Amino acid sequence: MAYVGKTPANAVLTSSDITDGVITSAKIATDAVIAAKIAANAVEEAKVNADAITSAKIAAGAIVDSDINASAAIGNTKLANSSITINSSPISLGGSVTVGEVYPTISSISPSVIDNTVSTIVITGTGFGATGTPFVDLISSAGAITPATSVTRNSTTQITITATLSVDTTYYIRVELGTGLAVRTSTALLTVSDNPVWVTASGSLGTLSGAVAISTINLVCTDATSFAVTTGSVTAGLTFTTGVGTATITGTQTPHTTAATDSFSVTATDAEGQTAVRAFTISWSFGATGGAAFC
Repeated sequence: MAYVGKTPANAVLTSSDITDGVITSAKIATDAVIAAKIAANAVEEAKVNADAITSAKIAAGAIVDSDINASAAIGNTKLANSSITINSSPISLGGSVTVGEVYPTISSISPSVIDNTVSTIVITGTGFGATGTPFVDLISSAGAITPATSVTRNSTTQITITATLSVDTTYYIRVELGTGLAVRTSTALLTVSDNPVWVTASGSLGTLSGAVAISTINLVCTDATSFAVTTGSVTAGLTFTTGVGTATITGTQTPHTTAATDSFSVTATDAEGQTAVRAFTISWSFGATGGAAFC
């Protein structure tokens, strides 16, 4: 540049030499403004375009709890499946979990009726624990407590015990986990009862005349509430009548005309559904018929 007179001395251009509004965005070269030239806190919210900041621009770990609004609701769609755990157990999104102590439950036992001998009982329920062996007590209706002789935890829903109960009555079942959490049935699920006991001996009920009505035959079994012929059948023409403690056989046989023996078994059942079976036979005889003349 040519000057008239003396060339002016070189001087540094300062911000005061630039009139406000003189430098427009068109006069700033691309990439000319770098991070070091932007003062801290200089960029305000209003200067950030909507959707301008993407996830790639957020440093890992940059957002902490205090950066999340207390009223913000984070939906399942924003969470990875099983990303939430409770007591080290992952929870599936949309699923549910019971928080707190989980008590065992008892839904049924099998069998529900036993006698006074060593018996095996299967207890079904929930929450029997993932490890360890529960304690099981059998509590009589009078309050007497008998621990199970042996206990096996088959799964979280099934326990098998053995027990010998000498007193005939009803019993409640109590299961206690190693954690101390326990349950007792609200009703007495177990009944201990003697099986029916036959008084009438097995085998032959006698040899009877097949030509006439027989005298009443009594079949006696203690504690039985009903009787039934379960194998074979009583001889045709005879009537089998069930009763409490005693069954009877009456009538006149019809099928035989010569000596014969009929076999059958009778099952006696008590009020608890326990049974006892006994086998019997009845033999038939016939006297001499016709006549003879002697000289």
